[in-house]
Amino acid sequence: ETSGLLLIAKKKSALKSLQDQFRERETGKTYLALVRGRWPSKLKVLDQPLHKYLLPDGERRVRVVEAAHPDAMRAVTLVAVRKHLPAPSGLEAVCPDGLTLLEVTIKTGRTHQIRVHLSQAGFPIVGDDKYGDFDFNRLLAKAGLRRMFLHAWRLRLTHPISGQSMELHSE
Repeated sequence: ETSGLLLIAKKKSALKSLQDQFRERETGKTYLALVRGRWPSKLKVLDQPLHKYLLPDGERRVRVVEAAHPDAMRAVTLVAVRKHLPAPSGLEAVCPDGLTLLEVTIKTGRTHQIRVHLSQAGFPIVGDDKYGDFDFNRLLAKAGLRRMFLHAWRLRLTHPISGQSMELHSE
């Protein structure tokens, strides 16, 4: 459901090198996320452990847990306000504080990390059908906005063959 960059390796050796970089946290991944409301500029670091679990139907879900939880995995998300936006036309009454476009950099790479951290902070990603504001999403769908507003915007990595530092963008 996330738009933006998709990295594909053409050779097995390149794939292994890239997987190693991701596993060792040697890459830099930054996303753009649109959230409902006015994100507080002081809130820049979300450092909350996450726990992955399965619903009875087998669907994966994630939630914030206490650090002492036996299955807690540390998760760190950095957040910067990129722009405050007005509410979509016709939705001003249900979105009086408008929307905020965020730059979100993950320092760890946990399943659904950004979605869960932003939702836990009270600012779910617009259009998120798992951790979002379902009533607001229904109103947006009626207005023609039927997607999750999370975009893989920037990726920093080392080229697996040349060793050259690279920064990729998807506008």
